[in-house]
Amino acid sequence: MGHIHRVAVAKVLVSTGFAYVDDYRTVPDWMFGVTRFEPVGSRSQGLGATFDATMQLGPKALRSRVQITAWEQDRLIRLESIDGISNASTWQFSPTPDGDTELTVDFEYTLPGGVAGKLLAKIVEPIVGTAIAHTENTLRAKVEEVAGAA
Repeated sequence: MGHIHRVAVAKVLVSTGFAYVDDYRTVPDWMFGVTRFEPVGSRSQGLGATFDATMQLGPKALRSRVQITAWEQDRLIRLESIDGISNASTWQFSPTPDGDTELTVDFEYTLPGGVAGKLLAKIVEPIVGTAIAHTENTLRAKVEEVAGAA
């Protein structure tokens, strides 16, 4: 299983950062490659909410269904795939001494085993690392922009 860990600080209150990430409608604005992120059913927030997502990587559209498996107001959101590409992401929010928000992101993914999986990992891992870094930078900029407009 691959794992990427990133930590960043956004100059916003924890509640502002959390609310932005927790709003499914903003996901395509900040998550690398995501072109669609729509709720399945009536829940669009909190534990058990499920979403259909499409990620565009080059000419390939990858689809998956993810579910929120952990959710704590202003502290934690964890999404895990339940169909499609095997992945999980955990977004943690904590206040800094200056009143800003430390955002910790952990992204986990599973590739097929064997020789093919090892070859695929050499191609995919640098792309995933770049995508997570881009996501973190874009998310920080977007949430600070929204906070500045409020």
